[in-house]
Amino acid sequence: MSKLPTEYIDLPDIRLAYSQYGSGQVLVLLHGNSESKSIFREYQMTHFSMFHTIAVDSRGHGESKSNDDEYTITQYSEDIINLCKAKGITEAHVIGYSDGGNISLLLAKKAPELFTRIIAISPNYLVNGTTDDALRFINLVFRILIFLNRIGFKLKKSIMRFNLMLNDIGITEDELKSIRTGIKIIYAEHDMIKESHLKQLAELIPNASLDKIEGCNHMTILNKKEAIEIMKNYLLEQK
Repeated sequence: MSKLPTEYIDLPDIRLAYSQYGSGQVLVLLHGNSESKSIFREYQMTHFSMFHTIAVDSRGHGESKSNDDEYTITQYSEDIINLCKAKGITEAHVIGYSDGGNISLLLAKKAPELFTRIIAISPNYLVNGTTDDALRFINLVFRILIFLNRIGFKLKKSIMRFNLMLNDIGITEDELKSIRTGIKIIYAEHDMIKESHLKQLAELIPNASLDKIEGCNHMTILNKKEAIEIMKNYLLEQK
């Protein structure tokens, strides 16, 4: 499968990289922490080729260029809103995976008129929504990165990316309750996000539905056939 070309758009404080494919309804694709738009190549060229897909490299990831001292999910969501405005997009669907799912929650809060249907894959709006084992691992890697950076390795971006997973995303329960955008939340049988947290999240958002995908984990859910079919059906169903 051929690689999609990278395109760039210059926003006030970032050169945002993205790849686009297809025509029709716009579908924005948001990757997870320390990943890039390349994880969605098959989504763009095969699974969701009936849409005009735009896969974005988040700030501090992939081929996007910016000078930052901190990354926040709030800033990431503003980057996506600004991208859509700059490209003249007035309506879009979203698939956000992991941190991309967290970004999508803020998109639903900030611009419900723009983002009309959202799929959040394994999101967590609070740090304590992460399983204890996963959180211990993230903290361990974070401490190792800080140590290596201190002795001379240039790891500032990696440290800032991992710090995202150690902070709440910046949305309250009341704000979640006020979301009116339709949201499909899906998660893996063996996920790094607590099932209880995901159920709570789905209960807080008025128009949210929740699906558990068997036989996969946080890292493999994206390529699970059942997950792809659920997402496709949700995005294509009549409003």
